[in-house]
Amino acid sequence: MRRRLLSSTLLVAVIAVLLLGVPLGVAVNRLIQEEAIQELSGEAKSLLNEVEYARIQEQPITREQLGRKYPERYVQIYARGTPPQVTTVGTEPPEDRKMSADAQSESGVYVSVSRDKTQVEQQVRAWLLLILALAAAALAVAVGLAVVQSRRLTLPLRDLAMIAERLGSGEARPSKHRYGIGELDRVAEVLDRSATRIADLLAREREFATDASHQLRTPLTGLTMRLEEIVAAADDPSVVKEEGEAAIVQAERLTAVIDELLAAARRQRHAQTAVVELDPLLDQQFIEWGPAFRREGRKLVLAGTRGLRALGTSGGISQVVSTLLENSLRHGGGPVTVTTSSTDKSIVIEVADEGPGITDELAPRVFERSMSGAGGTGLGLTLARALAAADGGRLELVRPRPAAFAIFLRPVGDPGRNRVVSGPA
Repeated sequence: MRRRLLSSTLLVAVIAVLLLGVPLGVAVNRLIQEEAIQELSGEAKSLLNEVEYARIQEQPITREQLGRKYPERYVQIYARGTPPQVTTVGTEPPEDRKMSADAQSESGVYVSVSRDKTQVEQQVRAWLLLILALAAAALAVAVGLAVVQSRRLTLPLRDLAMIAERLGSGEARPSKHRYGIGELDRVAEVLDRSATRIADLLAREREFATDASHQLRTPLTGLTMRLEEIVAAADDPSVVKEEGEAAIVQAERLTAVIDELLAAARRQRHAQTAVVELDPLLDQQFIEWGPAFRREGRKLVLAGTRGLRALGTSGGISQVVSTLLENSLRHGGGPVTVTTSSTDKSIVIEVADEGPGITDELAPRVFERSMSGAGGTGLGLTLARALAAADGGRLELVRPRPAAFAIFLRPVGDPGRNRVVSGPA
């Protein structure tokens, strides 16, 4: 491209110089020739007047006078009379290089002034050389400007090609480079936007992998506990049946979690909220987490108002409650109390324990991603809050020490009951 720009610019410059230089050279040649002829004609008329005046005054004009006044000229004077007078001054130039002008009066005086064309041609050549020098300078300037312009265009294009190659290799980082050229700046802006989108997609994929590994651990833990109970109670058929059914429920929850995580990865989670009975949902959570708490010598207590209903999705609410119970089991202490209550604006599920709680430094950032004060992944509360928000509710830390979390859900009859909620899960 750079060579093409140079050649095209040079071609345009050559054409422009030819279109201007050739007519200018012809015009200069003609102008100098005409100026020389006009000069000779003026000298002939002036000489004629001098000769006429000398004849009237009867004063002769000598050759020395004419030679001093008209140097480098060949002068001829002819005057009628008896005998006629003919006077010549200077050396006559060759016929092929002769340039002449004459003048004649009514009294019969004729003068002719001639010169050699060599000096005129030298002057013409000098002007033509000047025009050629100017043309060469113009071409040099054009080539210089073409080099600068080609560098200004090719270097940004190389830079953009490197940015595009970097995007193709997976390094999605906006360059923020601008070049002062409108078209190239628009291409750079498009590449920057593409880099941002690619970076967002890669971040979503990484988040999905991390979220999936975290969220799948809780149902798998519950499933493992159920299977352990089945093994421990193999001698009691009724217990085996009960634990087997619980294991099936855990497997179904695992399938639901996978579906929701896949939908969240595509940013296409559209949850049609419905009326959820909270009692069966919480009872199921107690059945799943009861054995784990009993092995730790701790209690699960359900308190508050029974028979409450809220707007949301059973899968989302179950995962939020399950995350809070798991956090209490791992990081809390003493009995865990799940309290349900209702207000005019919300249905509240509070999960509280009697452990050491959350430090003042960690409390304001407890819902931030990858923020953990006890060596965990720091994803559970982040995902739980996102799930609550997807159902139109919210998850809050209501007391740091001892820790107490509350899920605020929309009551039945809320105006936004049938709205479609989209967003990360």
